[in-house]
Amino acid sequence: MRPTVRLSALVTLTALASTTLAACGSGSGSDPDTVKVSFKQSTDNSIKVMDTYLADIKKQFEKANPGKKVELVPIKAPDSEYYTKVQQMLRSPKTAPDLVYEDTFLINSDITSGYLKPLDPYLAEWKDWDQFIDTAKAAAKGEDGKTYGVPDGTDTRGLWFSKDVFAKAGLPADWQPKTWDDVLDAARTIKAKVPGVTPLNVYTGKPAGEAATMQGFEMLLYGTGDGTTDPLYDKNSKKWITAGQGFEDSLAFVETVYKEKLGPEVSDALDPNFGTTVRGELLPQGKLGIALDGSWLPQDWLEGSGHEWPEWSKELGLAHMPTQNGQAPGKVSMSGGWTWAIPAKAANPDLAFEFIKTMQTKANAQKWYIANSGIAVREDVANDPAYVRAQPGIKFFTDLVASTHYRPAYPAYPKVSVAIQEAMEGVTTGDMSVEEAARGYDEALREATGDKVVEK
Repeated sequence: MRPTVRLSALVTLTALASTTLAACGSGSGSDPDTVKVSFKQSTDNSIKVMDTYLADIKKQFEKANPGKKVELVPIKAPDSEYYTKVQQMLRSPKTAPDLVYEDTFLINSDITSGYLKPLDPYLAEWKDWDQFIDTAKAAAKGEDGKTYGVPDGTDTRGLWFSKDVFAKAGLPADWQPKTWDDVLDAARTIKAKVPGVTPLNVYTGKPAGEAATMQGFEMLLYGTGDGTTDPLYDKNSKKWITAGQGFEDSLAFVETVYKEKLGPEVSDALDPNFGTTVRGELLPQGKLGIALDGSWLPQDWLEGSGHEWPEWSKELGLAHMPTQNGQAPGKVSMSGGWTWAIPAKAANPDLAFEFIKTMQTKANAQKWYIANSGIAVREDVANDPAYVRAQPGIKFFTDLVASTHYRPAYPAYPKVSVAIQEAMEGVTTGDMSVEEAARGYDEALREATGDKVVEK
């Protein structure tokens, strides 16, 4: 998922967006008894997790509300294109759906643009809202203090590794690196002893979008300090932080992965669909040693997913991502997630919130968390032993919530994210040195934030 939006992308993808606009017909207001629900559909035709789940919710909703209908409006696109298409749709009452699936990293940007409706009046009357954890609620809050989305789960990130590849390389089955050097040394060992296998994958560059920023760069950057301050944004001054030593060290890690050929071929790494290859081919086929990736991967391997891999829990190991030099707290994770939001120009907002309530019963929420390998944001689900036992890895990734970090998802963040991706891509291809990429980031940061920056 779980991986941004550039002004140039809005122009480049207008033709693509028009397909989605046409799909919405005359807009959400064409029928007061129909709720139109837009969501991200996987670009991998074999992955139907969201489609299956929403089809079931649609049946429940229509049965419980005679005379009301649900029209599902899937948007099949990589993340960055999905965000662009959604923003195009939200601009007009003719194309705005009644309910839209919003990544938490983009929600404040859409709030500032006036695209979303505050949900506080609905939430005040909905008793289930008390079950949602505070951090999840905060992720859907605007700078005005109002809430604009209902989270449907969160996620964490760590290191997945192939036990078979590790055995061939002479590495331990209970591997747990203490520092970045431990990770790189394991990748070097795999390269030397297991030919034909990609030692380490770290998502990078603009084509990977937010996957590069969050699964890749931020998993490094947030492990360079002491874990108590945000390395991207200074909350006291409300300014963004320029590239410092930690930023450059994170770029140097990415540079090392690709310069030493410890990662995939650069052309593969810069393929926008490479994440599908990692989940659907490289890991199941034992062709990747270590993957810096997210908690949601098993959704691709469950029965009926198209990439069934029932042995995954036996063939893959899990390790937390260490801090740079092993300094406290010793581990790093990043968390994000998605929300269901009601567009400001939706014609049927009341009906849309009723659909949210159907999705977010305890039973339906638990079903979704398990189906998409998500981390529960409802306390009643998180405390349910059936949820904890439902899938290998749930406990590992849920335990990482205690040491996780959240992106500074303020309105400028999508542009800051693109600036990070550009810096990563520069060192990945070798077109820029670490220092040049850091300087380029600072320039882009000043432009993206209106020069609201503080020197590191």
